[in-house]
Parts: sequence; C-alpha cells; structure tokens
Amino acid sequence: MTNTYLLDPVKILSKEQERLSEGAVLVIDKRIKAFGENARDIARKHGFKQVQARNKIFAPCLVDPHSILQDPLNGFSETLVSLRHKASLAGYGQIAILPRGLSWRDRPERLQGFSNPNENVLIHLWGSFSLEGYGKDLSPHKDLIDFGAIGLAEDDSILSSEIMQKGFLLGQMGHAPVLFAPRDKGIQGNGILREGVETLRAGFVPDPFASETIPIKVLLELQEQHPEINLRLMNLSTAKGVSILSNSPIKPMASVSWWHLLADTSQIELSGQGLRICPSLGGAKDRNKLIEGLQKRIITGVAVHAIPLEQAEIKKPTDQRSPGICGHDLVLPSLWKELVEKRNWTVEQLWEALSFGPSKILNFPPEELKLESNRWLLFDPKKRWIKTFPKEEIPYPSNQPWEGKEIIGAVEDCGLISEDLLFD
Repeated sequence: MTNTYLLDPVKILSKEQERLSEGAVLVIDKRIKAFGENARDIARKHGFKQVQARNKIFAPCLVDPHSILQDPLNGFSETLVSLRHKASLAGYGQIAILPRGLSWRDRPERLQGFSNPNENVLIHLWGSFSLEGYGKDLSPHKDLIDFGAIGLAEDDSILSSEIMQKGFLLGQMGHAPVLFAPRDKGIQGNGILREGVETLRAGFVPDPFASETIPIKVLLELQEQHPEINLRLMNLSTAKGVSILSNSPIKPMASVSWWHLLADTSQIELSGQGLRICPSLGGAKDRNKLIEGLQKRIITGVAVHAIPLEQAEIKKPTDQRSPGICGHDLVLPSLWKELVEKRNWTVEQLWEALSFGPSKILNFPPEELKLESNRWLLFDPKKRWIKTFPKEEIPYPSNQPWEGKEIIGAVEDCGLISEDLLFD
C-alpha cells in the first residue's frame, strides 16, 4: 500500500480495554493523523485516496516477549536487521531476545549493539540470570539491569533451587521481571514428544509430564517465599501445568508458544516442521487446555519464541535435530483462524493474547494507537498468500512451517515497515 491513505470504513481497536468499532483513520507518511470525521474532512480537503477496509483490522502492533537471536551481526539464518524487517512485515512492534547467543548476554558489555533506532521495531534484551547460562554462578544482576536489560532469564530449562534462591534473596534485579522455563532436562531425558498413545505409535521416546509439572511446583514455591520478585513462567506446554497454575493461590504471569496453540501429536506430520520443538509438543488435550488457559488469562500472553535454524540442521533426523520453529508472519493469521474463526474469540481477546498480555510479561505499558504515531498494523483476515522461501541471498530461517501452502490472513501494512530494510 501507499504511505498515505484514508481507511474508511475500517474496524479500529485503539487500545486495551476498548471495544472494536467501525470508523475512519487517516494515515499520512505512515503516521496516524486523524480519526473519524476529522480524518474524513482532512482527506477531502487534500484529495487523499480513500480505501474501503470494512473487514480489515486497524490495531496496535503485536509484542513478542521472548525469542532467540544467536548471531545478530553475521547469522546465516537470522540477523538483527533481518529480524526487524520480518517483524515489521508481520505487525510486531517489539521483540524481547533471550540471553542465548554466540556471546552469552550475561554481563553489561554483551548488551551492546542492540540500539533501537527511532520509530522502528523495538528490540529488548533479557540478561542472563547465571554466568554463561551454566546455572552455577550468578551474573551481575544489578549491572545488567542498569545497562538496559529489561529483566533476567535463563535458557530453556530450570536452574537448581539453590542458585535461584540465592538470586532471589539478593534481589538485585529489583522490580524487573525474572523469566524461567518450567522444564527439567534431567526428567525429560531424550524425550521428543509428550508421553501418550501417539508418541508410542510414532516410536519416539516420550517426554514425561513431570518434566514440566515438578519445575512449576518448585517455581511456585519460590514465588511464595519471595513475593517481591516479578517471576514469569516461560512456555507452558501441558494441560497438567495449566491446571497446577490455575489451582495455585499464587499465579505468576506465564507465556505459551504460538505453536503449542496450533499443533499437537494427534495431527502433525511426523517428519514435518514443528515436530521437534522445546518444550515438547503435547496431545490434543494439552493444546485445548492451553487455549482455555489463555482465554481465561491464567496464561498471560503468546510468545513467538523463534529459534532460527539453518537448512543443514533441519535435514537431520528428528531425534538429532535442534529444537525450534520460526514464523512471525504466520502467528496472527494462524491464530486468527484457530481462535477467532474456529473458537469464536473476539478481536479484543486475540489482541490481549498477542499484544497487551505480552507487554505485561515484559513489564511495559501496552501498545496503543496514538496520533502522530507509526506503531500500528492493518490486518486483512481474508487475504490469501503462499508461504515461500525468498530467492534473495538474505538471512532466512529454514525451520518455518507450511512452505508452499496457502495462508489466509495477512498484515497488509504496518507503520514500522521501512523501505530501507527491504531486500531487493
């Protein structure tokens, strides 16, 4: 689309706790200039193009509370520049990056190089709770927060109670959020999929439910002992985990990966993308319970949790492949289909899950539409497109699902899309 137009009529969601309404919005050079009759008057006066968008959604940008970017400068599958570009095309205005990297983000000097240009996709950094992510010694928590880390996190599994307790007792992170994955690698062992009939039939080693439920109980106990810590649970993945959190008097915020809301062991191809992920994929009961927990706000928000992988990695046998899946551009259309069309969610509920809730996890104010702002997206639920890998020699994750498939629903425009970042 062009950079200047009047959307009239269009469905508008201005901010959290407001209802979706039909109206008009004027965008000039990607900035919101006016709403309603004022927008129409200015457009008539200057002869701006009117675009009828009655079935499209004009709304705040989405927020990804955690993803991984291992090599921001020279990555073969993703760099900081390519991530920002793909995020803006998908309507994401903020992405928080976990500490895992070629240079583990466990000290202040390793937070450099991620400056946020004005009016671009904001990249936030989680600092590492432990040195090098080994889980043995604490990183300098206060220094990391003082130098710009939004909070503290670990990799994809729980640490020992001793080091978590030590860090909580010191409390040097202050009010910054602390993000832990309720996953015990020792209990999981070589498990690929959650225990169940489908896993046994497929011939994979099962991942016991206890690899999630036991760490959740440990983390809830720590939260009870240290209510002053802003604990967050990363990537809930089982029905049992949701039930434990739901029945607990202490309810820290929690995230769920978008893929766990779409796929389960009863309907995924055993050799396709999306089978080998972390935490392990569960059955239909797990997926339905996660969706229910998200709708009831037991789970706070949805994470993309992108882990970019190269082509050579995804060609390995399933049990030898590194876990991970990508696809910022697939999140909104696929969850629109699953949650809005199939399960009758409202647009407001979907944006709570994809934008407002994730902002809470990061301890940030929610995204909202404002005059003179370019932090908006225009979503067309009916737009059809084919998911293809680009021919250009640019960083591009190979572990994305649905290559060659038709996708219904797309972000048609976003105020954060920069022509300077287009790969020609």
